[in-house]
Amino acid sequence: MRPRSGTGDGEAACPPPYDAVILAGGRAERLGGADKPGALVGGLPLVERVAAAVRDARAVVVVGPTRDMPGVLFTREDPPGVGPVPALRAGLAVVTSPLVVLLAADLPFVVAGHVGALLAAVPGDGAGAVLVDDEGREQWLTGAWRTAALRDALGAYAGRSLRGVLGPLGPVPVRPPVAPGEIPPWFDCDTDDDLRAARERAGERG
Repeated sequence: MRPRSGTGDGEAACPPPYDAVILAGGRAERLGGADKPGALVGGLPLVERVAAAVRDARAVVVVGPTRDMPGVLFTREDPPGVGPVPALRAGLAVVTSPLVVLLAADLPFVVAGHVGALLAAVPGDGAGAVLVDDEGREQWLTGAWRTAALRDALGAYAGRSLRGVLGPLGPVPVRPPVAPGEIPPWFDCDTDDDLRAARERAGERG
């Protein structure tokens, strides 16, 4: 399927009603077990930067430790830290809107425009839309989905891979334009070097 273009603008035009689930409970082993969602980029914790991209959501659900984020709902997978599939199940248990945006908590350059493009790409008769990178690889933690389709898929799935549960749903691929020199929205902060690059791009020193 040919990827659709997605806006890189900071604002999304009138997105449909949706909830958002942000997965923020990983162990961050490549960061020495540090609190990755709480790492500062541009003066804000990563998880707050991601939450700002879904500020138009009816409800924002963070699956991870409770933080001082007014208006955000928090929940945990049981037991905590067992992986993204149980975390997604926990987040969906709180969702009430027919559409849900699924994001990782370590995506410092995802903005509302990317979210709006994903929501707009969800077909009327399809399950969802997912961001793809320049090489066409699906970014499973950056997508918009029909809530019912996700619940049905999770109900029939016993594995641990997000690709395993989301791939068979056949989401529409969305490839946002990335200007030369810009960091793409699928850039995630897995290592200290990633965090340094994100901070430099956000205009920080040191």
